[in-house]
Amino acid sequence: MERRSRNILVLLIVLVIAVAVFSSFGLELYAGGVPEISLPTLLPTQSPNGSNSAGQEAGGAIRVGVTPETVQQVLEALERPESYARVVTVTYSVSNTTARSRQWVDGGWTRTETQLPGGLLRHSIAGEGTLYYWYSGSRTWQTAPLEPGQTEPETVRIPTYEGILEAPVSDIVQAAYGEKDGKSCIFVSVRDSGGAGETRYWVDDQSGLLFSAERLWQGETVLTMSADPAESPVPAGTAFTLPDGTVLHTAQGGAAVSPAPSE
Repeated sequence: MERRSRNILVLLIVLVIAVAVFSSFGLELYAGGVPEISLPTLLPTQSPNGSNSAGQEAGGAIRVGVTPETVQQVLEALERPESYARVVTVTYSVSNTTARSRQWVDGGWTRTETQLPGGLLRHSIAGEGTLYYWYSGSRTWQTAPLEPGQTEPETVRIPTYEGILEAPVSDIVQAAYGEKDGKSCIFVSVRDSGGAGETRYWVDDQSGLLFSAERLWQGETVLTMSADPAESPVPAGTAFTLPDGTVLHTAQGGAAVSPAPSE
């Protein structure tokens, strides 16, 4: 009898403990579930090889991913020097000749001195909707309406930013971050609407300037373009002057930058 009473007592103790445990944990499950836990947002980090992938942090800013669909918006948002000078070299593979163009860009104006393959030195000034051009030794000049991105007559065919910005998205076959000549850049490949030609561009993602390009026709390279590092700003007092002495623009020597879609 005494043993039976002890067993009943043990059973009651176990039952009390079970009820207590159920009250502490089981009722919470039925009353509304486990409380939601908020995890902290992770910051972008470098990949194991030390490079930053698209969308990760680079230079203190978030690097926007580049695709054929987004590259035009990315390039338009880049800040480029408003005032700079540099030399651009264009090589024509078929004729094995070269044109070398010295460029000054300031305040929306562009002045060029281009040594043409035949030896002539051509001058041009572009600004406020008009292109002025003439050859060394001439006292007169020609004018033409200024097309977007145009800095001199089309005979030299120097690739510019506008080749990317004005292309239909469907013609942009590749766009990605990359490296060329030791520079971090954005690479873009644009094919002609007819499909026989393609132009490849390399844009410095630090200065925002187009520094290299090549033109392909039926798979063969027919033109290459390269630019020396830019000097910024254009020295104060540099005049953009017509052959008769008319000054169209004078550089102020400022170092401001602005998003500029024209090269």
